[in-house]
Amino acid sequence: MKVGVLLKQVPASDTIIKINPDKTGILTADVKWEINPYDEFALEAAIQLKDAGKATAVVVLTVGGADAEARVRDALNRGATEAIRVDDPALAGSDALGKARALAAAAKAAGVELLLAGKQAIDTDSAAVPGIVAELLGWPQVSVVTGLTVDGGKITAERNAGGGYIEVVSTTVPAVITCDKGLNTPRFASLKGIMAAKKIAIVAKSAADLGLSAGQVGAAGALVEESGFELPPPRPSGKIIQGATPEAKVKELVRLLREEAKVI
Repeated sequence: MKVGVLLKQVPASDTIIKINPDKTGILTADVKWEINPYDEFALEAAIQLKDAGKATAVVVLTVGGADAEARVRDALNRGATEAIRVDDPALAGSDALGKARALAAAAKAAGVELLLAGKQAIDTDSAAVPGIVAELLGWPQVSVVTGLTVDGGKITAERNAGGGYIEVVSTTVPAVITCDKGLNTPRFASLKGIMAAKKIAIVAKSAADLGLSAGQVGAAGALVEESGFELPPPRPSGKIIQGATPEAKVKELVRLLREEAKVI
C-alpha cells in the first residue's frame, strides 16, 4: 500500500510577517519557512506505517515553487520515499479548491491508497484542502485524528470528543486522514536518512501533466478571493501598579481589572 502525505510549507512561527501593499497576502522575501507542524504528524504516521511493513512507500505531495524543495527534502530525509511537487504558473492565485484539485490529481497519479494530512495549516487555518481532496477522490475522510491503526485495508482512528471522551471511527482504504497533535512525536532526520534521500529525485509536475486545465486551477478557477489582510493591533504596554502597601496595590489591581480590563 502506498501512503501519501499532503505537505505544505508555511511561515515559521518565529518569523516576522509583513503584509504586501495591496493587502492580499504577505511579503515572502525575508520569510523563514518550515513544514506545517500538523503535517509533521501526518508524515511521522506514514513513516511509521512504512517502518512496520504496512506501507510499501511514502509519497510526499505538495503544491509550491522551487523554494518548497527544502521542505520536501526534509521529509525525504526523515524517511519518505517519493515526492511530487506540483509547480505551474497556472496555479498562481489558486484557492483551496484549486490546490485540492492539483493534490488529488497528483495522489491519483502516484497510486496512493491512503492519504494523510495535517488537520489544518497554521498560516490560514482554513482546514479545507484535505476535505476537498477526499471529496474529489470520492474517499471517506476522518478528521482531527489522535490515534491511528491500519491493519490490512481496515483503519481504526481515534478522535478527541471533548470531556475526556474518545470517539473511535472505523473505515477502509482508500481514505483521507487528517492528523492532530498527540498522534505521535515527529522524528528528526538522521545522517543515514539524509544520505539515502540524496538518491531520491523530487518530481515536478505541471497542471497539464496531471490532466488539469488552466480553468480548474489558479485565479481562473478560484471561487474564493482573499483580501484585506492586516496585522493584529499592537499589544498595549504593561502597567506597574503603584501603592504604598501590598494591600493598596491589591486594591488598585482589582480596580484596574474591573474598570479597565473589564474581566471581573
